[in-house]
Amino acid sequence: MIIYHGSTVPVEVPEILKSKRRLDFGEGFYTTFNREQAVSWSERVAERKNSKFQIISEYEFDLEAAKKELRIIQFDKPDDNWLDFVSANRVGNGIAEAYDIAIGAVANDLVFATIILFEQGLLDREETMKRLKIQELYNQILFHTENSLRFCRYIKHETIGGV
Repeated sequence: MIIYHGSTVPVEVPEILKSKRRLDFGEGFYTTFNREQAVSWSERVAERKNSKFQIISEYEFDLEAAKKELRIIQFDKPDDNWLDFVSANRVGNGIAEAYDIAIGAVANDLVFATIILFEQGLLDREETMKRLKIQELYNQILFHTENSLRFCRYIKHETIGGV
């Protein structure tokens, strides 16, 4: 299957990156099945880095082969397990470290606001899940270990913004 990564530079050799920010699925190399999502990510990275360039790198991902060799957690929809996983990673509990790859919905800014209200006890689990179901959710695939990157083969990149 084809997956994408949005950035300000071509990423021919993906790397597991450490981050100061606490992310949905922990540290690693984030990709998506959705090209539009990668474009959005490239816009955000360009803005954060004050860069003129937006670049989408494209990869072939052999999920079936990866499932035979790696520890993969996959959330088909934002459910209780997804909420617990994202919440734990966002507060730095390192739950993603138990997996080579994590696949599931992105907690965008609107979703993240809902998760914060849940974490602060202002929303119960039922209300949180109800609110999440009305959000437009994109997907993400996190490659968490160097070993997992063997299943992510670079194809090409495209400059979509900048000179």
